[in-house]
Amino acid sequence: MTAGASGSTAASVAGAEVRPGGRPYRIGVIAGDGTGPEVVREGLKVLEAVRAAAGFTVVPEPLDLGAERFLRTGDVLPDEELVRLREMDAIFLGAVGDPRVRPGILERDLLLRIRFELDQYVNLRPIRRYPGVETLVPGHAEEDVDMVVVRENSEGLYSGAGGFHRRGTPFEVAVQESVNTRHGVERIVRYAFELAMRPGRRRKVTLVHKTNVLTFAGDLYQRVVDDVATEYPDVDVDYVHVDACCIYFLDWPGRFDVIVTDNMFGDIITDLGAMIQGGMGVAAGGNLNPEGVSMFEPIGGTAPDHAGKETINPIAAIAALGMLLSELGEADAAARVEAGIRSATSRMKSMRAGEMGFSTAEVGDLVVEGAAGAA
Repeated sequence: MTAGASGSTAASVAGAEVRPGGRPYRIGVIAGDGTGPEVVREGLKVLEAVRAAAGFTVVPEPLDLGAERFLRTGDVLPDEELVRLREMDAIFLGAVGDPRVRPGILERDLLLRIRFELDQYVNLRPIRRYPGVETLVPGHAEEDVDMVVVRENSEGLYSGAGGFHRRGTPFEVAVQESVNTRHGVERIVRYAFELAMRPGRRRKVTLVHKTNVLTFAGDLYQRVVDDVATEYPDVDVDYVHVDACCIYFLDWPGRFDVIVTDNMFGDIITDLGAMIQGGMGVAAGGNLNPEGVSMFEPIGGTAPDHAGKETINPIAAIAALGMLLSELGEADAAARVEAGIRSATSRMKSMRAGEMGFSTAEVGDLVVEGAAGAA
């Protein structure tokens, strides 16, 4: 990840100690709506613990973005806030969405705009089981569920291309177009192959698509995978239709190591992936620009019914924080977060909100305790 703008703002923060060889990391924090502020609070608690142990400095910079700002001002993402986001080293997001705001406004004008404007073309979703986490599939052992979904994050059906003809009439036509470019497909496929070569992965890439029906977009993806594969002779290449992929998630998840797929299919299968790893309470993801600013978040929504009750599970947000540290190159701190999560989940009664056996803050404390024991 590239550095942001000059460190003058960060260096001026009282008590900010410049890490050896550079300035403090600037982390843009969008706590968001519902339970977002609660899980972000626990993520920042863990961040403070592991960054102190690892010996670097972070300056969290809160950003007033989300439903409250929109309801107060009518603004979703003003240009000046987008400029600030471009200057960060990374972005930590809680959750966005509020029943008082019409669906689609915050999602499109905040989340999607950030992804598109910052060219966060990789949606990265690790799917792995933690100790003590119950599964919906009794036949799955912990070691069976260990894969990563690399979802194209800037094209496909989510590009917004399309329109209406004769809207509101009995003859209305709605067209939604899937936009796939050679550039966009090749960079996501290449990222997947590079990821498959990293330590800890099993050097296998599976394309998930629907090439037998989507004969144009699917053909482009398959040809790019075939072309890029020639540069990675040590990586096994596989193909699975998206409907069959859902079956394998339940029947044989060990088939998968790194999955590469388009925007819509990736959106769907990662939710199923969250369920086989223990639910939305443990599922984290990243929206990556490997050459720029990336954003990390828990996969679950705002859970307004749990807001303010200290019953929401913060593990997913803490795991997202671990992904953020890994992307920054702070491997030791990321490993401490991982160890802390594994320690905490092994002591929790459930991953379901309100059934954890601990409050939100107490789960954060368990992770801090486990991270400290990893030294």
